[in-house]
Amino acid sequence: MLKKLFNQKTLFGFIFFTMVLSTIFVTVKIFQAPTVADQGELSARVKGDYTLMLLQCIFGTLALLLPSFIAKRFKIVIPSGMIVAYAVFLYCAIYLGEVRSFYYKVPHWDTILHTFSGAMLGALGLTLISFLNNTDRIPVYLSPLFVAIFTFCFAVALGVVWEIYEFTIDSLFLTNMQKYALENGTPLIGQAALADTMKDLIVDCIGALAFSVFGYISLKSKKGWLERLQ
Repeated sequence: MLKKLFNQKTLFGFIFFTMVLSTIFVTVKIFQAPTVADQGELSARVKGDYTLMLLQCIFGTLALLLPSFIAKRFKIVIPSGMIVAYAVFLYCAIYLGEVRSFYYKVPHWDTILHTFSGAMLGALGLTLISFLNNTDRIPVYLSPLFVAIFTFCFAVALGVVWEIYEFTIDSLFLTNMQKYALENGTPLIGQAALADTMKDLIVDCIGALAFSVFGYISLKSKKGWLERLQ
């Protein structure tokens, strides 16, 4: 138990330290980067790129502290496996994805993360409704099917909120979170400009559906798979 707790704190410390250093690095690069890339430098990063990274690093650092705040504020126990998965996801999405440009360098990196996030959000929804279902203050029993449907809808809804967030940031700061343009800034048109957003929503649904089915089978058959994730 102590070893598990130590490993979790070590992981969180490493990711938090990485986020803070990245925030400092990106802040410096914003002042050094050009506003518009030179015509011959197709992959050069400009101020808009570093602005996006800075926002992601700041929000990622705050998001890393969110599980601890929720657990203390609402006095609930969040499965340690979910917390570790959440921290690793933030590291892969923000540091590797944005700062290290894995979204452009690694094929399907964004798709992999969105599929994983759909399942992770499903796990969060399942934890939430299981907590409400087991509390004495709410004397209502929810069937495994309803729990699975709620889990799926909860995850998909948060996936939609994330796409709205990406659209808002792109509109305000002229960034490219929705990948409506190529890395060199060339804008896509028509269905190509919508492809990234729709693909993200589709794989969110796939990940959420997979975990919803997993949760339903576990609850219906009382196999205890969910408890093993803790």
